[in-house]
Amino acid sequence: MAKRDYYEILCVSRGADMREIKQAYRRLAMELHPDRNPDNHEATERFKEAAEAYDVLSNTEKRELYDRFGHDGLHGQTGFSGVEDIFTHFGDVFSDFFGGDFFGARRRSRPPRAARGADLRYDLTISFEDALRGVKRKLDIAHLHRCPDCEGTGAAAGTAPEACPICGGHGQVVQRSGFMTLTTICPKCAGAGTWVATPCGRCNGAGRAQYTRTVTATVPPGVDTGMRLRLAGEGQHPESNGTPGDLYVFIHVEPHELLERDGDDLHCELTVPYTRAILGHTAEIPVVDEVVRVEIPRGVQPGDRVRVKGKGAPHVGRSGNGDLVVSVRVALPREPSEGELSLLEQIERLAAAPPERRRARKSHS
Repeated sequence: MAKRDYYEILCVSRGADMREIKQAYRRLAMELHPDRNPDNHEATERFKEAAEAYDVLSNTEKRELYDRFGHDGLHGQTGFSGVEDIFTHFGDVFSDFFGGDFFGARRRSRPPRAARGADLRYDLTISFEDALRGVKRKLDIAHLHRCPDCEGTGAAAGTAPEACPICGGHGQVVQRSGFMTLTTICPKCAGAGTWVATPCGRCNGAGRAQYTRTVTATVPPGVDTGMRLRLAGEGQHPESNGTPGDLYVFIHVEPHELLERDGDDLHCELTVPYTRAILGHTAEIPVVDEVVRVEIPRGVQPGDRVRVKGKGAPHVGRSGNGDLVVSVRVALPREPSEGELSLLEQIERLAAAPPERRRARKSHS
């Protein structure tokens, strides 16, 4: 089943600002919230649909991709695993909209949220040809992972973290001055409650060590500079048990010596002799893995454009291609030969003759 338009879901115009989008989502979230619609599958699905729409339209980068390419341009960057995932993702937003009481009971009833690692960024530069063809690239990603020597404790083999001698394992210290009592985070253990007396030699007590792993990024045909790929779960691992973040691959496309890109259309210039501009001409233009035949019509003028449908860049995530747009330049001889001048003078006399005389000459011949 085809996805509905995100603007239609939130009942806002495509030019809506962030305030309008937030207000529209607030209204739908209040109306469709599962606590208000128990055992109502349709309301739950619409609640998730509204959250997905808000997730995209409230994010500048996702919204630009959606406005340009529709649902196909987001490459699996949307959707939630369930209602609880929505509350986790938009916890602060819900608090801003409704206050702590409306969702507080639900949030308190859930188990503590598992730690999630940070997202990572990788800038990938590819050739113009690979951008049009699509390509697979192996990426070497530096990341932190649980140290295998100390299994994440940070303590050397045969030892273990100890209770912090400053805060006694509480993670906080209390300072009193007269009638004032001030509680602050322990400066020695930074609130952890433990400290490592003998650090692990491999990770120096951090509990995580840096590694380089290789991941494969599949770049689809038709990508352009500024687009990004999301590799779920390929980001940083959290310090404690939990899920890794995501890896975002930002695409940079090298320029081409002949072709330029405008969206999914490819543009190039073609210089033809003035005789072929007058008589017409079939040109052959190499476009990556194909030679495209371009029909230049008779009497083409300098600056005219010839469009060849479907010979441009592939549309990302959907079938079809843009167009090849050829701008024609006409080359005039700077020093024509005597023979050329003689023929041109004859052409000039013929072109200057009255129409009656021209028809007479044709019938006589």
